[in-house]
This record gives sequence, structure tokens and C-alpha cells, in this order.
Amino acid sequence: MPFFIIFVLIPLAEILVFIAVSDHIGLGTALLMALMTAIIGGALVRYQGIATIFSAQDSLRRGEIPSRQLFDGLCLVAAGAMLITPGFITDTLGFLLLIPAVRHVLLRMLVKSGRVSVNGFNAEYAEFHDQRHYHHPGEPDVIDVEFETIEKDDAQTDEDSPS
Repeated sequence: MPFFIIFVLIPLAEILVFIAVSDHIGLGTALLMALMTAIIGGALVRYQGIATIFSAQDSLRRGEIPSRQLFDGLCLVAAGAMLITPGFITDTLGFLLLIPAVRHVLLRMLVKSGRVSVNGFNAEYAEFHDQRHYHHPGEPDVIDVEFETIEKDDAQTDEDSPS
């Protein structure tokens, strides 16, 4: 059924709406509007996409999972696909996905339906190469350890030597 909707009903609806709009405002104006929505929408998707990437990087630096930013990125990809598709219905849906409040409402509806869960927690980050350890204060379950890598040749010489 989704195949039928995506590849038959939506293009048919787009054609009908385009014909109705071009009857009211003229074919040239309707074509110009379709081109301008693609250009403006593409610029907005690019701008918001870059901002979302930076926000996700900040979340990762703080040790958080960027689940909200991942959802926003998914919505931006969908918005970009809708905005480059010619037609007024898909452009309207694409521009709606560019509004952060609409994405927030959509995410809340998905979480409420139980189909999506958003887990946010702080993760510990450890960089062993320069012995810096970052963790959030107040986390009682953090265990700092030191380790030594034993090569296979070292292990055999230790076993061969008398103790």
C-alpha cells in the first residue's frame, strides 16, 4: 500500500494541484514558484543541516547521545527530498519539516505512540593515549583501571623462567 501511495496517489495529487494553481496564477508563475521553493528550501535545509551537525557534535563532546539531533537530521533529509520533488503538496510538507516546533511535535507524537523511544544519558569518555579521563561527577559506578598489554612472546618467556 505505501508503494501505491508514494508512486501513484501523491504524483496524481501533485499534478491536479499544479493544474489548479496554474489556472489561477498562470503556468509561468506556477513554474517559477516551484523552482523558487526548491532553491529556497535547499538553502534552508543546508543551513539547518549544518547547525544540526554542530549541535550533535556538542552533545557528543558533553558525553550525551544526540538522539534529538539524529531525529532532526532525519526530518531534514525528508524535507530536502520533498522540496526537490516538484509540486506544491510536497513543498508544503517539506517546509513544515523545516520548522523546529513541528519536528518537536512530531517527535512527541512518535514517542507517545510507543513506536520510537528517546534515551538520553551521559556516557563516559576516556582517551587512553594521553591518560585523560572524562566522566561526569557524581557517577558512583565509574571504575578507573590501568592495564598492560602482554605480547605473546613476553607471555612465553614468563612461563619458561623458573620462579
